[in-house]
Amino acid sequence: MATTFGIPLGHEQYMKSKAAELEPKWKKEDRDMVNSPAHYTQGDIETWDYIVDVVGEYNAIFVAQAQIIKYTGHRLMNKSNPIQDAEKAAWYLKKMIELLEKTKGVNW
Repeated sequence: MATTFGIPLGHEQYMKSKAAELEPKWKKEDRDMVNSPAHYTQGDIETWDYIVDVVGEYNAIFVAQAQIIKYTGHRLMNKSNPIQDAEKAAWYLKKMIELLEKTKGVNW
């Protein structure tokens, strides 16, 4: 377990410390934690595009819905950056609407 001066880090702090270790690989000015977080774009395909490819457009609607719930749930105000989390929820809502439009008349 990661520690700071012998005190265990929480998950969020742990992830921030890991991100800091990778910092030289990222360009700070290119980082967009809502639309294209660096940790979701390190491969040849963004994570969201991979999910849609694997589960299909119709099922990805429910993945987006789950992410919206995750980012707007009762813990929203207890997190370190509720504005960013609300923006992430809006991003997933936009993706969900796009997929609903694409699958209208096909799956529902």
